[in-house]
Amino acid sequence: MVMKNLYRDAEHPFAQYIRIIGKGKTGARSLSFDEARAAMGMILRGEVLDVQLGAFLMLLRVKEETPEELAGFVAAAREAMAAPRDIAVDLDWSSYAGKRKHYPWFLLAVKLLVANGVRVFMHGASGHTLNRLYTEDVLPLLGLRRCADWNEARAAIAADGFAYLPLDALCPPLGAMIGLRNVMGLRSPVHTLARLLNPLDAPYVMQAIFHPAYRASHQAAAALLGYRDSCVIKGEGGEIERNPDGSCLALRLVNGEKQEEEWPMLFPTRHAPEDAFVLDDFLAVWRGEKAHEYGEMAVVGTLALALRTLRRATSQDEALAMARAWWQARDRSALA
Repeated sequence: MVMKNLYRDAEHPFAQYIRIIGKGKTGARSLSFDEARAAMGMILRGEVLDVQLGAFLMLLRVKEETPEELAGFVAAAREAMAAPRDIAVDLDWSSYAGKRKHYPWFLLAVKLLVANGVRVFMHGASGHTLNRLYTEDVLPLLGLRRCADWNEARAAIAADGFAYLPLDALCPPLGAMIGLRNVMGLRSPVHTLARLLNPLDAPYVMQAIFHPAYRASHQAAAALLGYRDSCVIKGEGGEIERNPDGSCLALRLVNGEKQEEEWPMLFPTRHAPEDAFVLDDFLAVWRGEKAHEYGEMAVVGTLALALRTLRRATSQDEALAMARAWWQARDRSALA
Protein backbone atom coordinates (compact mmCIF):
# COMPACT_ATOMS: atom_id res chain seq x y z
CA MET A 1 0.00 0.00 0.00
CA VAL A 2 1.34 3.43 -0.95
CA MET A 3 0.65 6.22 1.51
CA LYS A 4 -0.58 9.50 0.15
CA ASN A 5 2.08 12.13 0.76
CA LEU A 6 0.35 15.02 2.48
CA TYR A 7 3.63 16.88 2.94
CA ARG A 8 4.94 17.04 -0.64
CA ASP A 9 5.48 20.80 -0.52
CA ALA A 10 6.40 21.34 3.13
CA GLU A 11 8.28 19.29 5.70
CA HIS A 12 6.31 17.86 8.60
CA PRO A 13 7.33 19.61 11.85
CA PHE A 14 8.29 16.29 13.45
CA ALA A 15 10.65 15.31 10.63
CA GLN A 16 13.49 17.31 12.18
CA TYR A 17 13.62 14.99 15.20
CA ILE A 18 13.75 11.84 13.07
CA ARG A 19 16.52 13.40 11.00
CA ILE A 20 18.60 14.32 14.07
CA ILE A 21 18.83 10.71 15.29
CA GLY A 22 18.64 8.97 11.92
CA LYS A 23 21.01 10.86 9.61
CA GLY A 24 23.59 8.10 9.23
CA LYS A 25 26.68 7.14 11.19
CA THR A 26 28.42 10.48 10.78
CA GLY A 27 25.47 12.87 10.55
CA ALA A 28 23.27 11.60 13.36
CA ARG A 29 23.44 12.72 16.96
CA SER A 30 21.40 12.34 20.12
CA LEU A 31 18.63 14.74 21.04
CA SER A 32 19.20 17.41 23.64
CA PHE A 33 16.92 17.53 26.68
CA ASP A 34 14.85 20.31 25.11
CA GLU A 35 14.61 18.52 21.75
CA ALA A 36 13.55 15.28 23.42
CA ARG A 37 10.97 17.11 25.47
CA ALA A 38 9.56 18.85 22.40
CA ALA A 39 9.51 15.64 20.34
CA MET A 40 7.72 13.63 23.02
CA GLY A 41 5.30 16.49 23.57
CA MET A 42 4.30 16.33 19.90
CA ILE A 43 3.85 12.56 20.12
CA LEU A 44 1.67 12.76 23.20
CA ARG A 45 -0.49 15.47 21.65
CA GLY A 46 -1.09 13.29 18.59
CA GLU A 47 0.78 15.60 16.24
CA VAL A 48 2.85 12.93 14.46
CA LEU A 49 2.02 10.35 11.80
CA ASP A 50 2.07 6.66 12.63
CA VAL A 51 4.96 6.05 10.24
CA GLN A 52 6.94 8.81 11.97
CA LEU A 53 6.27 7.37 15.40
CA GLY A 54 7.43 3.91 14.33
CA ALA A 55 10.59 5.26 12.75
CA PHE A 56 11.38 7.44 15.76
CA LEU A 57 10.89 4.70 18.33
CA MET A 58 12.95 2.13 16.44
CA LEU A 59 15.81 4.53 15.70
CA LEU A 60 15.98 5.24 19.42
CA ARG A 61 15.82 1.54 20.19
CA VAL A 62 18.82 0.85 17.94
CA LYS A 63 20.98 3.71 19.20
CA GLU A 64 19.76 3.53 22.85
CA GLU A 65 18.56 6.59 24.71
CA THR A 66 20.91 8.99 26.45
CA PRO A 67 20.11 10.28 29.95
CA GLU A 68 19.25 13.68 28.42
CA GLU A 69 16.78 12.07 26.03
CA LEU A 70 15.20 10.00 28.76
CA ALA A 71 14.85 13.01 31.05
CA GLY A 72 13.35 15.09 28.24
CA PHE A 73 10.84 12.38 27.39
CA VAL A 74 9.86 12.03 31.03
CA ALA A 75 9.47 15.79 31.44
CA ALA A 76 7.05 15.88 28.48
CA ALA A 77 5.13 12.90 29.82
CA ARG A 78 4.81 14.45 33.27
CA GLU A 79 3.40 17.61 31.69
CA ALA A 80 0.90 15.56 29.68
CA MET A 81 -0.21 13.55 32.72
CA ALA A 82 -1.07 16.59 34.80
CA ALA A 83 -1.07 14.47 37.94
CA PRO A 84 -2.75 16.01 41.02
CA ARG A 85 -0.52 17.76 43.52
CA ASP A 86 -2.56 16.88 46.61
CA ILE A 87 -1.75 13.15 46.91
CA ALA A 88 1.18 12.66 49.28
CA VAL A 89 3.17 9.43 48.96
CA ASP A 90 6.55 8.29 50.21
CA LEU A 91 7.76 5.84 47.57
CA ASP A 92 7.28 5.59 43.81
CA TRP A 93 7.41 2.01 42.54
CA SER A 94 7.19 1.16 38.83
CA SER A 95 6.16 -2.28 37.55
CA TYR A 96 6.31 -2.73 33.79
CA ALA A 97 8.07 -6.03 33.10
CA GLY A 98 5.96 -8.89 34.45
CA LYS A 99 7.42 -12.13 35.76
CA ARG A 100 8.32 -15.23 33.73
CA LYS A 101 10.64 -17.39 35.87
CA HIS A 102 9.80 -16.54 39.47
CA TYR A 103 6.76 -15.36 41.40
CA PRO A 104 6.39 -11.60 41.96
CA TRP A 105 7.99 -11.73 45.39
CA PHE A 106 8.53 -7.96 45.26
CA LEU A 107 4.79 -7.50 45.82
CA LEU A 108 5.10 -9.13 49.24
CA ALA A 109 7.89 -6.66 50.02
CA VAL A 110 5.57 -3.82 48.96
CA LYS A 111 2.81 -5.22 51.17
CA LEU A 112 5.21 -5.17 54.12
CA LEU A 113 6.20 -1.58 53.40
CA VAL A 114 2.55 -0.54 53.35
CA ALA A 115 1.82 -2.50 56.53
CA ASN A 116 4.61 -0.57 58.24
CA GLY A 117 3.32 2.87 57.28
CA VAL A 118 5.13 3.57 53.99
CA ARG A 119 2.76 5.14 51.45
CA VAL A 120 3.46 3.53 48.07
CA PHE A 121 2.28 4.64 44.66
CA MET A 122 2.76 2.00 41.99
CA HIS A 123 2.29 2.37 38.25
CA GLY A 124 2.74 -0.12 35.46
CA ALA A 125 1.36 -1.87 32.41
CA SER A 126 0.32 -5.39 31.51
CA GLY A 127 -0.09 -7.57 28.46
CA HIS A 128 2.57 -5.94 26.28
CA THR A 129 4.88 -8.98 26.39
CA LEU A 130 3.59 -12.51 25.96
CA ASN A 131 3.79 -15.30 28.56
CA ARG A 132 4.32 -13.17 31.64
CA LEU A 133 2.53 -12.82 34.96
CA TYR A 134 1.75 -9.14 35.50
CA THR A 135 1.35 -7.16 38.68
CA GLU A 136 -2.22 -6.17 37.83
CA ASP A 137 -3.23 -9.85 37.92
CA VAL A 138 -1.85 -10.41 41.42
CA LEU A 139 -2.71 -7.19 43.28
CA PRO A 140 -6.34 -8.14 44.08
CA LEU A 141 -5.14 -11.32 45.80
CA LEU A 142 -2.94 -9.23 48.09
CA GLY A 143 -5.59 -6.71 49.05
CA LEU A 144 -3.73 -3.99 47.13
CA ARG A 145 -5.98 -1.75 45.10
CA ARG A 146 -5.79 -1.29 41.33
CA CYS A 147 -7.34 2.09 40.58
CA ALA A 148 -9.00 3.43 37.45
CA ASP A 149 -8.29 7.14 37.88
CA TRP A 150 -6.73 9.74 40.14
CA ASN A 151 -9.83 10.05 42.33
CA GLU A 152 -9.70 6.35 43.15
CA ALA A 153 -5.94 6.57 43.73
CA ARG A 154 -6.40 9.48 46.13
CA ALA A 155 -8.98 7.52 48.12
CA ALA A 156 -6.86 4.36 48.13
CA ILE A 157 -3.75 6.15 49.41
CA ALA A 158 -5.79 7.84 52.14
CA ALA A 159 -7.45 4.61 53.23
CA ASP A 160 -4.79 1.97 52.64
CA GLY A 161 -1.46 3.69 51.99
CA PHE A 162 -1.23 2.10 48.54
CA ALA A 163 -2.55 2.70 45.04
CA TYR A 164 -1.75 1.23 41.64
CA LEU A 165 -2.63 3.13 38.48
CA PRO A 166 -2.03 1.61 35.03
CA LEU A 167 -0.17 3.54 32.39
CA ASP A 168 -3.34 3.57 30.28
CA ALA A 169 -4.94 5.76 32.97
CA LEU A 170 -1.82 7.81 33.74
CA CYS A 171 -1.13 8.75 30.14
CA PRO A 172 -3.24 7.00 27.47
CA PRO A 173 -0.86 7.81 24.57
CA LEU A 174 2.04 6.19 26.44
CA GLY A 175 -0.18 3.21 27.24
CA ALA A 176 -0.94 2.81 23.54
CA MET A 177 2.74 3.08 22.66
CA ILE A 178 3.87 0.45 25.14
CA GLY A 179 1.24 -1.83 23.61
CA LEU A 180 3.16 -1.76 20.31
CA ARG A 181 5.61 -4.33 21.69
CA ASN A 182 4.01 -7.18 19.76
CA VAL A 183 3.60 -5.04 16.63
CA MET A 184 7.24 -3.98 16.46
CA GLY A 185 8.69 -7.19 17.87
CA LEU A 186 10.89 -5.05 20.12
CA ARG A 187 10.55 -2.96 23.22
CA SER A 188 10.64 0.79 22.74
CA PRO A 189 11.90 3.74 24.81
CA VAL A 190 8.48 3.83 26.50
CA HIS A 191 9.44 0.74 28.50
CA THR A 192 12.40 2.73 29.81
CA LEU A 193 10.97 6.19 30.37
CA ALA A 194 7.83 4.87 32.10
CA ARG A 195 9.94 3.63 34.99
CA LEU A 196 11.15 7.18 35.62
CA LEU A 197 7.77 8.94 35.63
CA ASN A 198 7.28 9.37 39.40
CA PRO A 199 3.91 11.06 38.72
CA LEU A 200 3.23 12.14 42.31
CA ASP A 201 6.71 13.51 43.03
CA ALA A 202 7.42 10.90 45.69
CA PRO A 203 10.61 11.83 47.56
CA TYR A 204 11.94 8.27 47.13
CA VAL A 205 11.97 6.38 43.83
CA MET A 206 12.66 2.70 43.10
CA GLN A 207 13.42 1.51 39.56
CA ALA A 208 14.53 -1.69 37.89
CA ILE A 209 15.95 -2.45 34.48
CA PHE A 210 16.53 -5.73 32.64
CA HIS A 211 19.73 -4.85 30.75
CA PRO A 212 22.60 -3.79 33.06
CA ALA A 213 23.76 -1.04 30.69
CA TYR A 214 20.60 0.95 31.45
CA ARG A 215 21.43 1.29 35.15
CA ALA A 216 23.73 4.28 34.67
CA SER A 217 21.31 5.95 32.22
CA HIS A 218 18.48 5.70 34.73
CA GLN A 219 20.61 7.06 37.55
CA ALA A 220 21.78 9.99 35.42
CA ALA A 221 18.27 10.72 34.09
CA ALA A 222 16.88 10.70 37.63
CA ALA A 223 19.51 13.27 38.60
CA LEU A 224 18.62 15.45 35.60
CA LEU A 225 14.96 15.28 36.63
CA GLY A 226 15.84 16.56 40.09
CA TYR A 227 15.07 13.37 42.01
CA ARG A 228 16.92 13.43 45.31
CA ASP A 229 16.74 9.82 46.50
CA SER A 230 16.42 6.94 44.07
CA CYS A 231 17.69 3.43 43.49
CA VAL A 232 17.97 1.48 40.25
CA ILE A 233 18.93 -2.19 40.04
CA LYS A 234 18.98 -4.97 37.48
CA GLY A 235 15.85 -6.58 38.83
CA GLU A 236 14.75 -10.17 38.43
CA GLY A 237 12.88 -10.30 35.13
CA GLY A 238 13.09 -6.50 34.94
CA GLU A 239 10.96 -5.90 38.04
CA ILE A 240 12.14 -4.20 41.24
CA GLU A 241 13.10 -7.45 42.88
CA ARG A 242 16.46 -8.54 44.18
CA ASN A 243 17.59 -11.94 42.95
CA PRO A 244 19.16 -13.55 46.02
CA ASP A 245 21.15 -15.97 43.86
CA GLY A 246 23.44 -13.23 42.57
CA SER A 247 25.13 -10.03 43.61
CA CYS A 248 23.19 -6.81 43.15
CA LEU A 249 24.67 -3.47 42.11
CA ALA A 250 22.44 -0.60 43.25
CA LEU A 251 23.04 2.78 41.63
CA ARG A 252 21.58 5.34 43.98
CA LEU A 253 20.96 9.01 44.40
CA VAL A 254 21.31 9.96 48.05
CA ASN A 255 20.25 13.54 48.65
CA GLY A 256 21.04 14.18 45.00
CA GLU A 257 24.52 12.64 45.04
CA LYS A 258 25.36 9.58 42.91
CA GLN A 259 26.44 6.50 44.83
CA GLU A 260 27.08 2.84 44.04
CA GLU A 261 26.38 0.03 46.45
CA GLU A 262 27.23 -3.62 45.81
CA TRP A 263 25.06 -6.15 47.64
CA PRO A 264 26.58 -9.66 47.86
CA MET A 265 24.72 -12.78 46.80
CA LEU A 266 22.64 -14.41 49.52
CA PHE A 267 22.90 -18.01 48.28
CA PRO A 268 25.99 -19.80 46.94
CA THR A 269 24.06 -21.69 44.24
CA ARG A 270 21.18 -20.82 41.94
CA HIS A 271 17.62 -21.97 42.47
CA ALA A 272 15.56 -23.45 39.66
CA PRO A 273 12.76 -21.29 38.22
CA GLU A 274 9.13 -22.20 38.82
CA ASP A 275 7.61 -24.89 36.63
CA ALA A 276 4.31 -23.03 36.73
CA PHE A 277 2.70 -20.21 38.66
CA VAL A 278 0.26 -21.47 41.30
CA LEU A 279 -0.82 -18.34 43.11
CA ASP A 280 -2.33 -20.29 46.01
CA ASP A 281 1.19 -21.54 46.74
CA PHE A 282 2.53 -17.98 46.48
CA LEU A 283 0.00 -16.76 49.05
CA ALA A 284 0.70 -19.77 51.27
CA VAL A 285 4.29 -18.56 51.70
CA TRP A 286 3.00 -15.32 53.21
CA ARG A 287 0.68 -17.29 55.51
CA GLY A 288 3.55 -19.49 56.64
CA GLU A 289 1.87 -22.62 55.30
CA LYS A 290 4.64 -23.28 52.77
CA ALA A 291 8.36 -22.64 52.90
CA HIS A 292 10.12 -21.16 49.88
CA GLU A 293 13.82 -20.52 50.44
CA TYR A 294 14.34 -18.43 47.31
CA GLY A 295 11.09 -16.51 47.60
CA GLU A 296 11.42 -15.57 51.23
CA MET A 297 14.93 -14.27 50.69
CA ALA A 298 13.80 -12.38 47.56
CA VAL A 299 11.22 -10.63 49.72
CA VAL A 300 13.75 -9.82 52.43
CA GLY A 301 16.42 -8.69 49.96
CA THR A 302 14.03 -6.47 48.03
CA LEU A 303 12.65 -4.98 51.23
CA ALA A 304 16.19 -4.26 52.45
CA LEU A 305 16.93 -2.33 49.25
CA ALA A 306 13.76 -0.29 49.74
CA LEU A 307 14.66 0.47 53.35
CA ARG A 308 18.08 1.72 52.25
CA THR A 309 16.46 3.88 49.57
CA LEU A 310 14.02 5.28 52.14
CA ARG A 311 17.00 5.98 54.41
CA ARG A 312 15.46 3.89 57.16
CA ALA A 313 18.73 1.95 57.54
CA THR A 314 22.31 3.23 57.59
CA SER A 315 23.95 0.04 56.33
CA GLN A 316 23.19 -3.12 54.39
CA ASP A 317 23.36 -5.23 57.54
CA GLU A 318 20.91 -2.96 59.34
CA ALA A 319 18.56 -2.99 56.34
CA LEU A 320 18.65 -6.79 56.10
CA ALA A 321 18.06 -7.18 59.83
CA MET A 322 15.10 -4.81 59.72
CA ALA A 323 13.70 -6.56 56.64
CA ARG A 324 13.97 -9.97 58.30
CA ALA A 325 12.24 -8.62 61.40
CA TRP A 326 9.38 -7.18 59.33
CA TRP A 327 8.99 -10.47 57.46
CA GLN A 328 8.89 -12.49 60.68
CA ALA A 329 6.39 -10.07 62.25
CA ARG A 330 4.05 -9.98 59.23
CA ASP A 331 0.34 -10.41 59.76
CA ARG A 332 -0.02 -13.91 58.34
CA SER A 333 -3.80 -13.70 58.55
CA ALA A 334 -3.87 -10.69 56.22
CA LEU A 335 -4.02 -13.01 53.21
CA ALA A 336 -6.25 -15.67 54.73
